[in-house]
Amino acid sequence: MDLKNKVVLITGASRGIGAASARAFADAGAKVALVARSGGQIAELAAEIGEAAIAIPCDVSSYEDVVRAIDETVSAFGPLDVFIGNAGLLDPISHLAEADPDAWGKTIDVNLKGVFNGMRAAMPDMIKRGKGTIITISSGAAHGPVEAWSSYCSSKAGAYMLTRCADKEAREHGLRILGLSPGTVATDMQRDIKASGINPVSQLEWSDHVPPEWPARTLVWMCCEEADEFLGDDVSLRDERVRKKVGLI
Repeated sequence: MDLKNKVVLITGASRGIGAASARAFADAGAKVALVARSGGQIAELAAEIGEAAIAIPCDVSSYEDVVRAIDETVSAFGPLDVFIGNAGLLDPISHLAEADPDAWGKTIDVNLKGVFNGMRAAMPDMIKRGKGTIITISSGAAHGPVEAWSSYCSSKAGAYMLTRCADKEAREHGLRILGLSPGTVATDMQRDIKASGINPVSQLEWSDHVPPEWPARTLVWMCCEEADEFLGDDVSLRDERVRKKVGLI
């Protein structure tokens, strides 16, 4: 994939899928804005990538923070071509009747409101220019319940519907809006899941998870027209046909 000089903003870029995606987009020639609450980690990653990357500390649950992050990206690199809504939380891993309300609400703020904030901040200029791609990191949990993951499932289901709504409203204006359901990925989140010992996902072996480079490469592929059949829907990395298209198998 050649994304030479395309401007890409990635939320949750400090580790896991976000960090791997930053490297993948930079390798494809893009200029990348790395957004996360942990400023130190994204600063180190930006330094590793070089002049094609900037680090912007940001809390995606704050609309004003997201607007500022996009403004800083535009000032540094030019108009935004791709927005990757990757920031996400899983807490609390707890049965609903025992869940901590504050932790539950924080996950909704990041996983659902954060997606809305990104779309709301990025879409107006994209619509004005008649082009742009917005990709949300979805999940199988958006489509079915998982024990002790009520906040995660609910927020991901809401984010999936936001993807569908945004596509319905903006495709005619030239925007490409879709989601990626990566399956289980070998990240720190999986370590927390395994430590909980709750539900079948926690029982998976580490070798059952795909490396974060797989969803990263898929996100780059999703920025090309070959992925247009999935607009308004999720691309699933469990789909062997998708893996072949991306070149993973």
